[in-house]
Amino acid sequence: MAIGPAPELTRLTATYLRGVIGVAFISFSSTLVKLSEASPNTITFFRALYAIPMIALIRFPRRAQDRRTRRDRTMAIGAGLILAVDLMLFHAAIEVIGAALGLVLANLQVLFVAFAAFLVYRDRPSRPAFVALPTVLFGAVLLSGLGRADSYGSNPGLGVALGVGAAIAYAAFIMMYRAASRSTISPAGPLLDATYGTAAGALLLGVFESGFDLVPSWPSHGWLVLMAFMVQAVGWLLIGSTLPRLPALAGSFLILLQPVLGLIWGTALLDEVISPTQGAGVVLILSGIALVTWKGSVRQFAGSDDPG
Repeated sequence: MAIGPAPELTRLTATYLRGVIGVAFISFSSTLVKLSEASPNTITFFRALYAIPMIALIRFPRRAQDRRTRRDRTMAIGAGLILAVDLMLFHAAIEVIGAALGLVLANLQVLFVAFAAFLVYRDRPSRPAFVALPTVLFGAVLLSGLGRADSYGSNPGLGVALGVGAAIAYAAFIMMYRAASRSTISPAGPLLDATYGTAAGALLLGVFESGFDLVPSWPSHGWLVLMAFMVQAVGWLLIGSTLPRLPALAGSFLILLQPVLGLIWGTALLDEVISPTQGAGVVLILSGIALVTWKGSVRQFAGSDDPG
């Protein structure tokens, strides 16, 4: 009896588990954004600033093992700058179109990751991925609650534009951060550089935002400290150790758990009501993610350096 694939299957399962736990942490972002009641760039800047000493402390014991090239570090900082743009658009979308729809729109990054992964890594989507993609997208539409008259927010046109922009920036961040993290054992180094980039980007973008506030206030900044720890530090450390070990599309599908969990936290902590339509969307998204996880997201062919 062949037993060779068992260790590989165990390793892949552990990788996915780390990713799921990391996504669970970052899924609190929309809830914490609403609780902080701060402006988009204020949230982005302090989320990164408060996370820097946390990540640096985690990186310190293994700093000698970080042998990334200058190119890798520059790429990680660049990914952080892109993340600042993504978070600014995402937080602004939440303000005008609501947390659920803003979160769903931003996580449509899977469309752009699938396209970019094919062009950059030659990750050809598998048949299960072709089935899962429309399933997940339809689930995302249902999850947004578009069937309800009160689901569009104060400015739906602007909200959709901001959400789609956030999705494009999120996809670019995922692809660049994945590439910047491949050459190191510890994910703390790339994440620290990316967080520097995010803080710098938010500071630059804050010049164009009238509500940008550099003076900490309570309890708003208590929620931002919690966001820095849960989302930027712990969540992205776990995800950062996962993305380089999965095909780009598989990692992108995994992150689509974020809007599902975010909706659950919003219901439990903010008394938001999930409609039957949104419940159906949750089921479809989970089904699509499970299909890609179990059956694989890409086809193997000569020249590919990604696992199946």
